[in-house]
Amino acid sequence: MKPTIVYIACFVFLLGSPLLAQKGTGKMYRIDRYESIYLPLGKISFADTIIQFRLGDPGPLEKYTDSQQCLHEPNYTYYKNPDFLSLGCGGTVTVGFTDNGFMNLPGKDIYIFEVGPSREAAKVEISQDGIEWIYGGKISGGKSSIDLSDANVPAEVVYYYLRVTDLKEVCKSKSAGADIDAIGAINSVIKLTINADVLFDVAEFKLKESAFKTLDSLSKTIQQVDKATILIEGHTDDDGSDEYNLNLSESRCYSVVDRIRALLGYEALYDYEIKPYGESRPRVPNDTPENKQINRRVEITVLPPKDYFEGLQKKN
Repeated sequence: MKPTIVYIACFVFLLGSPLLAQKGTGKMYRIDRYESIYLPLGKISFADTIIQFRLGDPGPLEKYTDSQQCLHEPNYTYYKNPDFLSLGCGGTVTVGFTDNGFMNLPGKDIYIFEVGPSREAAKVEISQDGIEWIYGGKISGGKSSIDLSDANVPAEVVYYYLRVTDLKEVCKSKSAGADIDAIGAINSVIKLTINADVLFDVAEFKLKESAFKTLDSLSKTIQQVDKATILIEGHTDDDGSDEYNLNLSESRCYSVVDRIRALLGYEALYDYEIKPYGESRPRVPNDTPENKQINRRVEITVLPPKDYFEGLQKKN
C-alpha cells in the first residue's frame, strides 16, 4: 500500500518576491559586486567543523593555510587579507555540518564561496557518515553553485560531510589552489529522529506524559529557523497488518504535529506535512525485539519553506 501524504495548511504570508519572503532566518549573501545568493535557512546552513585538511603542493603562502577560515558565514574582504583558505595545488579540505545537514532538493543545493583573483576548479564529494563518499559535482571557481541532481545524487538522504579537492588548474600563485571562504548548503535541513517508544505506549497514538519533555526540547532546536516546512514521518515495526500499521503511523504523526504546533505557536510561519509509512521503510530487519524498537520511530525534518520552492518554479 502506498503511504498517505497529508498536507496541513498553516499561515503563509508572501511578502514581495517569493524568494525573499522569509524574514529573520533566510539570508542573502553577496557573491560579487552585483549578485547575491539566498540561503533559506540562513546562518545555520554553513559548514562549521574541519574534519581533515591536506595542503597541496606547491602550496600557498602560509598565511592562507588556516583551515578555520573556510567555516561559518562568508567574510572575504580583500585578497591580501587571510580571511579564506587556499588548498594548494591538489589540496583537500573535508568539512562537517553539525547543526544541520543538506539534501538533493529542487534547485541548487550547495554553494562554494570560491574567492580571489583566479577561478580555480575543484571536485566536490559528499557523505552521510564521513566514511563512504559519492561524487557531488565540480566547481569552476567564482560563482560556484552545485545542483546535486546533475550528479544523480539520491534524494531523500541527508548528508553531513563535504570534501573539496583542488583540480590543479592554477598552481603558481601566492594563494595556489582553490580559495575557499565558506561552504553553504542552499537546501539545508535539520533532521531529528525519536524512538516511538519514547513518545507512545505499545499500539497507542496518544502521547505519553514523558513525551512532552522530549518534544519541548526538540521544539527549541526547530526554533533556530523562524520559517520552514516541518515534515513528520511515522514508522512502525511489522507486527500487525500493513493497513493497521499505516493507520497507526498516521495517527501518531498527527499527535506529534498537534504538540509541535502548540509549542511553536499557531501563528508561527511554519507549514506542516505528514507522511505515514507504517512498516514499509524499516531501518533494520524486523527479526529481533531490539531491531523492532529501532524501526518504531518518528522522524522530523525541517526543510526550506514552501514559498522558496514556489519562487524557484516561477523563475523557471
